[in-house]
Amino acid sequence: MTDQLTKQPHGGAQATPAKAGSFLLMQGISKSYGGVPVLTDVTIGFERGRVHGLVGENGAGKSTLMKILAGIIRPDRGAVLKDGTPIRVQSPRDALAHGVTMITQELSLVPRRSVLENVLMGRLAQRGGWVQSRANHARFLELRDEVGFDDLDPQALAGALPLAKQLRVEIMRAIARNAEVIIMDEPTAVLTTSDAEQLLVLMQRLADSNIAVVFISHYLEQALSVTDTLGVLRDGRLVTGGPTVGQTADTLVRSMVGRQVDVLYPEPEPVPHNAPVVLAVRDLRRGQAVRGVSFEIRRGEILGVAGLVGSGRSETARLIFGAERADAGEVVVNGKTVHPSSPSIAMRAGIALVPEDRKTDGLVLGRSVRENISLASLGELSAGGVLKRRKERRETTALMERTDIRAATTEGPVWTLSGGNQQKTMFSKWLLRRPQLLIVDEPTRGVDVAAKVQIHQLLRDLAAAGHAILLISSENEEVIGMSHRVCVMRQGRIAATFQRGDTDTEAILATAFDGLGGEDRGRKA
Repeated sequence: MTDQLTKQPHGGAQATPAKAGSFLLMQGISKSYGGVPVLTDVTIGFERGRVHGLVGENGAGKSTLMKILAGIIRPDRGAVLKDGTPIRVQSPRDALAHGVTMITQELSLVPRRSVLENVLMGRLAQRGGWVQSRANHARFLELRDEVGFDDLDPQALAGALPLAKQLRVEIMRAIARNAEVIIMDEPTAVLTTSDAEQLLVLMQRLADSNIAVVFISHYLEQALSVTDTLGVLRDGRLVTGGPTVGQTADTLVRSMVGRQVDVLYPEPEPVPHNAPVVLAVRDLRRGQAVRGVSFEIRRGEILGVAGLVGSGRSETARLIFGAERADAGEVVVNGKTVHPSSPSIAMRAGIALVPEDRKTDGLVLGRSVRENISLASLGELSAGGVLKRRKERRETTALMERTDIRAATTEGPVWTLSGGNQQKTMFSKWLLRRPQLLIVDEPTRGVDVAAKVQIHQLLRDLAAAGHAILLISSENEEVIGMSHRVCVMRQGRIAATFQRGDTDTEAILATAFDGLGGEDRGRKA
């Protein structure tokens, strides 16, 4: 591969070939699982003081490549060179010894330990077998000042922190370990917009302190805004790499998928005015989170729900699905009142929920793809309490083909799949039940452009086939582009409802922030 990942320095000098100047070089890296190649002869270099971006479709090999560098996975072939000398990286301990640390999508904090203990884990100052609390506290404050995380309480339990702060703890731990290379795998996928922007600024500051930052992301605009260089992986090969200057989202997408991808939102199938109401929610309430929410969804309709984090979007979905109990209100499915005090009751009524967090609430990561797809339908796949194995395999295989889940086998654990394929596995689990109402919360979070297009098409096809869909998303463009109508929630209430074509991102944001701004274009609830 002749295209190397290099950087155009801040001073404007020309980028140098990675082999000539890279302080860390991965050379000829290949990896296969069960005879299926995941990486093929990848050569890529990294420089101190630069932010290196790595993009590609789910399954392109990005995370696998970086896990090899971090010592989490061993390659079949290839070498890692530091300052031109081959180094041994066969474990995370080896990688740390050479200054390489990786922050994965599954944060590795010890939840019941304090922030300070997590940051200084393995490096707590001791004397005579006794932990030196004063010295450790001083070291923590020094690190905190260095990175500007003034709001991190050293005594707080790490597991009680919001995700954005947990990520900061991971970054502080990497700095405490004198990391020369910090790999961040989709760090902004679970962050709010403001938290993500702060993290991008921090990446630049880390690079300015002579650290090499590797940023794996599906958010192309973020990658373009913060990186000095960008490498694109496709089907396990590095297809292009070089300075970020001159790249655009369109050029990256073409490199990622090998073709032009239309990421626009086509007009959905119209919903007849006399289409039956599948879901009617009336005055739904739970504490201050959901305060009198009412709406209807007709057969074949996609109702989008926008709003800020904490506005009550996900809480409303969980109440409808029975994952939380409502204080008051009514849920009616196909004209019949449902009392969803548990998910099983909601499921029997024809309701399905694709949750916001697939790893925590949606999938059993250690189980196979087949088992995850059939998990919610074991009763329908069994007779006399005995699972019909042939029927299970037949139906799960058919759904894998329908949703284009790319896996070497149905029996491999679902954690080995890329994010997009995990998301499609979660969709398949619920499609097997043939629900009347499908609730999807952040359906394309953490997936690449091509997988996003596939998921959007799947949702459009389901609506065209007569399913009612409640779509919740933090991406306003997604809500606007996919929905027949858009409800904007604010402080537990629906602040306004817009018809398709009558709103834009600015109107949604104005409504979400102050409940106004959209009144003249949307119907006040």
